[in-house]
Amino acid sequence: MIELENFKLLGIALAIGLLIGLERGWRTRDLNEGMRVAGLRTYGMISLLGGLSGILAQQVDIYFIGFAFLGLTSILLLAYSKSLDEFKDFSITGTIASLITFTLGALTVFGHITLAAASAVVITALLGFKPLLHGWVKKLEQYELHATLKLLLISVVMLPILPDQNYGPWAAFNPYHIWWMVVLIAGISYLGYFAIKIVGNQQGPVLTGALGGLVSSTAVTLNLSKLSTQCPHMENVLAAGILTACATMFARTLLLTSVMNPTLFLVLFPALLIMSIFTYLVAYLLWQRERGFQNIEEIKLENPFQLGMALKFGAFLVVIMFLSKLLKVYFGDMGAYFLAATSGLADVDPITLSISQMSNDGLDVSVAANAILIAVSVNSGVKSIFSWVIGSRALALRVGGALVGAVVAGLLIAQ
Repeated sequence: MIELENFKLLGIALAIGLLIGLERGWRTRDLNEGMRVAGLRTYGMISLLGGLSGILAQQVDIYFIGFAFLGLTSILLLAYSKSLDEFKDFSITGTIASLITFTLGALTVFGHITLAAASAVVITALLGFKPLLHGWVKKLEQYELHATLKLLLISVVMLPILPDQNYGPWAAFNPYHIWWMVVLIAGISYLGYFAIKIVGNQQGPVLTGALGGLVSSTAVTLNLSKLSTQCPHMENVLAAGILTACATMFARTLLLTSVMNPTLFLVLFPALLIMSIFTYLVAYLLWQRERGFQNIEEIKLENPFQLGMALKFGAFLVVIMFLSKLLKVYFGDMGAYFLAATSGLADVDPITLSISQMSNDGLDVSVAANAILIAVSVNSGVKSIFSWVIGSRALALRVGGALVGAVVAGLLIAQ
């Protein structure tokens, strides 16, 4: 039985090596025989060597596998030096991939089959996506790199060290929860920014609305409303872009509540779903009337992440959470509703996060759901007003009519 198990494990190790070797061999397929340091067969044997070394190490001494690894490293370094002299190729990717392949083969016989197989797939994907990844790096601006590092700083470094404990009056402040919400919003904006940059506006304002809605549906509304005065007779396609962004806002609110409080998400799901579908449908019908339109000015988005912006959002969120507790204590449910309506004038995300957290701490789920619906309704009304004040009357009628219809439909479903 032990022999059969070892055969199975060695077979998996061989398959892992062949998977990585397939990508390496395909990349160097045009080279003549003998001109490649390692190909399909070699990677298969390297992984098999790791598996055999692991079996021997279990039988003889655990240090045996270390000596085998050092021996393989010496051979690879010798081959690399010869290749460097011949081809002036300074890349060590193949050498590192070979050492990883050996390690994955050893992991397999030690019982970590899933880890080894998953790692092999990830490594092969990284190797295969070389042109794409290098293309992204070339297009990456310095401020975008800094934005990425800042996002990692506030999420990977700062978030884990914050205390997960309530402080202050009515235990309203939890540093970990507040900062986690900041990271969540910053992450959504970050992804939305790069989605717009990678895809671009070539598919028209509808796609811009869908992606821009991840960052700020209000920003999309302001930009496209302004364009309606510069581009007469384009009300349909511009309204479609605005409505797509607004529909994405409804979906984003659902996403936030699903992460913060799954129970609240289930209560809100029917109403926000019908709001989102209704708005998407109207946007689609408007877009169909002028789907050939492509030449539209790109929306100017800010940097993907700014630390000052994140801190302001955190401060605003702290105020919202404190006022939520205060108004709840002194005015009951009406206090939460008043705060939701006031917050909806500016943004939906802070009140959504705050109310979702409060529902985890004891606020009735139905009250929380009503407060969030008030916030999204008020925010939709504000964007309708923006389209009227900044844009043309024809645009305002399309945007306002669709949003009013969506809100009414959603509130009827919520009853």
